[in-house]
Amino acid sequence: QIQLLESGGGLVQAGGSLRVSCAASRLAFSTYHMAWFRQAPGKEREFVAAMTWTSNTDYADAVKGRFTISRDNAKNTVYLQMNSLKPEDTAVYSCAAGAQISIRNLRDPAQYNHWGQGTQVTVSS
Repeated sequence: QIQLLESGGGLVQAGGSLRVSCAASRLAFSTYHMAWFRQAPGKEREFVAAMTWTSNTDYADAVKGRFTISRDNAKNTVYLQMNSLKPEDTAVYSCAAGAQISIRNLRDPAQYNHWGQGTQVTVSS
């Protein structure tokens, strides 16, 4: 069973940038689809970005053009580069992994069976 650990969250001013990372514990990392989700207080978890094991990507409309997901299979790590941050981006960002997800279901959190603990990202005005 793969284990995930996020890092890199913090406090940033609106318009700034931040990169969060997700390190995986298993050598089979490269065969998993990876995704980032976020959850703000009082709100439901929402999809942010995903990258398949073949490096195809998908982004939520709210972050498209500002966020970039990438992965380094040699380091068993997936990243989320967040630029032009807005206060509404404030949330706990969690990474997720799944090996049996079809491309059409990448945005569905129920399709991911491995999750990190999350890292807090706070964007101030």
